Amino acid sequence: MNIQTVILAAGMGTRLGRSLPKSLTELNDGRSIMQQQHDNIRAAFGADARITTVVGYRAEEIVERFPDANYVYNERYDQTNTSKSLLRALQATGKSGVLWMNGDVVFDPRVLGRAIAHIEADQSFVAVNTAKVSDEEVKYTVSPEGYIDQLSKQVVGGIGEAVGINYISRADKRAFIRGLQRVDDQDYFEGGLELAIAEEGLRVLPMDISDFYAVEVDFAEDLARANQFV
Repeated sequence: MNIQTVILAAGMGTRLGRSLPKSLTELNDGRSIMQQQHDNIRAAFGADARITTVVGYRAEEIVERFPDANYVYNERYDQTNTSKSLLRALQATGKSGVLWMNGDVVFDPRVLGRAIAHIEADQSFVAVNTAKVSDEEVKYTVSPEGYIDQLSKQVVGGIGEAVGINYISRADKRAFIRGLQRVDDQDYFEGGLELAIAEEGLRVLPMDISDFYAVEVDFAEDLARANQFV
């Protein structure tokens, strides 16, 4: 399957308290977080899947470990958030749809297997977990038609959490790029997607993966939880 994938790994990851980029954190099985992402992408989409990584903080460490990936550099990694890192990646990947993920997500390989039908249909989606709704996580609501309506950490009455794995279709990509261009430097990419939904009518499905594991590693306790699965 010929697909563009993007990994967002430019940030400093200070909350985890490690000197290396967070995506290079080693898991109990000996792989780094990013290595298990590469493995999952290849398992779902084949060895020819194109992986573009957005780097910034200690970029050379990531490039050295994954020399076969494509790279986009966010030179303002210490001044911007994921909205501007993803903007750079989408502008570098042509007109095709893009599957992207945060560089700190440890997840079940079957998540991408579930995504294939949506990708083949070129249907934008946000992978979600409806089993829990934590105040500090990105939450979502849906429209009466079942598409994503609100998407942010500030959502009140969220019905689940976004897990950091998403797809933007070829048809929706330009509108999403415009949304990312308009939001503030410190906004997460979800802000650009929420803006495009509200102002340009993007129809983005919530893809429920509550039966699989997906852990965003921000703190030491997240890493401990992720290590229970790998």
